[in-house]
Amino acid sequence: MNALDFLYLPLALISAPFWARKKRGGWSERFGKIEPMLSERWGSNQKPVIMLHAVSVGEVNALRALVPLLTDQATVVISTTTDTGLARAQSIFSDTCEVVRYPLDCSWMVKRFLDTIKPDAVALVELEVWPNFVKTCKNRSIPIGLINGRLSARSFKGYKKIRFFFKATFARLDFACMQDNDYAYRVKAMGCQNVQVVGTMKWDAVEIFGPTPDPSDAAIELATEMGIDLSKPIVVAGSTADCEERLIHKACPTDVQLICAPRKPDRFKIHVDEIAEWTRRSDRKPRPNTRFLLDTIGELSTLYELADVVVIGRSFFDLHGSDPLEPAALGKPVLIGPENSDFTSQIDALLQADGIEVVDRQGLGDRILALLSDADRRAEMGDNARQCVARHQGASKTHADVLLKYAN
Repeated sequence: MNALDFLYLPLALISAPFWARKKRGGWSERFGKIEPMLSERWGSNQKPVIMLHAVSVGEVNALRALVPLLTDQATVVISTTTDTGLARAQSIFSDTCEVVRYPLDCSWMVKRFLDTIKPDAVALVELEVWPNFVKTCKNRSIPIGLINGRLSARSFKGYKKIRFFFKATFARLDFACMQDNDYAYRVKAMGCQNVQVVGTMKWDAVEIFGPTPDPSDAAIELATEMGIDLSKPIVVAGSTADCEERLIHKACPTDVQLICAPRKPDRFKIHVDEIAEWTRRSDRKPRPNTRFLLDTIGELSTLYELADVVVIGRSFFDLHGSDPLEPAALGKPVLIGPENSDFTSQIDALLQADGIEVVDRQGLGDRILALLSDADRRAEMGDNARQCVARHQGASKTHADVLLKYAN
């Protein structure tokens, strides 16, 4: 044990009432015992091992274009922290990569984990910098750094207050591939040395479709199973959070089909008296309705294909937004609330291209109705968004080159 481990122990006890409220699995793996998670193919070749750590679903999704650029020349291990992130990574990457849980940041757990993986290079997606993990990699001469890096103004403000604690950890990073100049400035201020701006891989993680693509067979099947009528208008509200289901329900005309997809599984159990009873995806019982709840993981991308208008959640209250790129790449007209600071660069680019609209709570209903009434405007926004996404793609190739250089 080291001094940091002794600090973690009382923090764990103090925070126990918070994390104990949520059901979490895989405690053995969280303690670094990941051997049972590895497939029979593990260690069967002599390629360098590149470990990519993606905390949850959003970070996992950002790797979709990067991983295929690595697997010909390296064995790729993807680690995740959350249960939903693990499920998403397994669904996307289990055929080509090893998918494991990331350990808690106690020194002996980290050492046990690294003894098994033996990575030649480690990449932390966005900003998941744990002191023991970074230090142990450095002590073992394993190159480690950030990819698709971001450090929001809000997070930077918090980090600066404890910069004395994290400065050495940031200084140990061998590289930091950041999404934009603001993020690059902030990680330099935290102590990073080798910093470069390469853009965001999230532009690459979405497939660009042609004008007004027909829904896929999977999307049509999903609509049938939920009882969604494809001949009537459809509004999809993605990644919604507290109070937003009620807000969007009120803003959406009663004869328009609204499908809410909560960001976190604990929102699947919502009950709002003012909303008619939801038809839940998990019930597998289609019935006539205009209010639907996607209470499953991994189907939001398919659901976006059905939308006439998309509303991005976590953006109407103080939750800093969700990623709008997936529906934008599909050519959907996208509305997002003003609280979107976690995705400033993407939203600014889409705004400049007239491929998204920012609307406040009071104006949401009017904009939904206006877009549903104007097919030309919907098509214009969708086409602008698709072209914007195409112009910004390419960061995954740059990231792949960096990782392969450090791994070899």
